Amino acid sequence: MHTSKSASTRQRAFAALETVIALIILVLLIGAYLQGRQMMLNRQLASIENDCEFVAMAIEKYHKAYGFLPGDDPGATTRFDGVWSASDDGDGDGRISGLWNSSDHSSETRLFWKHLRAAELIAGPVDTSDASYAQPNNGFDGLIGVGHGIYNLEGLNVVFGDMPGKVLHRFDERADDGSANSGRVRARTDGSEYIKTRLYDGAVALETRGD
Repeated sequence: MHTSKSASTRQRAFAALETVIALIILVLLIGAYLQGRQMMLNRQLASIENDCEFVAMAIEKYHKAYGFLPGDDPGATTRFDGVWSASDDGDGDGRISGLWNSSDHSSETRLFWKHLRAAELIAGPVDTSDASYAQPNNGFDGLIGVGHGIYNLEGLNVVFGDMPGKVLHRFDERADDGSANSGRVRARTDGSEYIKTRLYDGAVALETRGD
C-alpha cells in the first residue's frame, strides 16, 4: 500500500512538472511570437521612413540639377536620352499635377517617375512600353505616388497606398501627431482615428523646393 501511494504521488508530481514545463514553453513561444511581430513592425515603419526620405532627396537633387520638379520639368524630352514623346514634358508651373496613382503616362504624377529614372536618381525603365514600367510599390504591395493637396495637406505629398491602419497609425505616432486627419501625416478627412483593420492611402507632406 505504501508503495502504491508513493507511486501515485510521484505520478502527480511528474504530471505537475510536465504542466509547468508546458506552460513555460507556451510563454516562451508567445514571447517569441510577440517579439517577432514587433521586429517586423519596426522594419515596416523603417521602410516607410526610408522611402519618404529617399523620395524627398531624389526630388531635391533633381530640382537642384535642373531647376524643376520631376514630372513638372518642361525640358525633360530634350534633356535625357531614351524613348520620349512631346507628352513626356511637364508644364513647369511648380506643381506635380494629376492623381497620385494615375495610370495615364502623360500625367505629371506619372511622369515624375520617368523623369527621376531618366536622371538616374531611382532605378527603373524610362520607356513606358516596357512591361516593367510602373510606379514603385511599398512594403505592403500598394503603390508609392506623389501629388499636391492629398487629404488637404499643403505642398507636395508622397502617398503610400493600401497601408494597414495599425501600421500607418504607428508611423503617424512616430513621425507626427498620431491623428489621421491632422498634421503632416494623414489618411482621412472624416475622422482622427485609424481603424486597425482598414487599408488606407497614407499621405505625408514633404518639405521640398517648388512647394
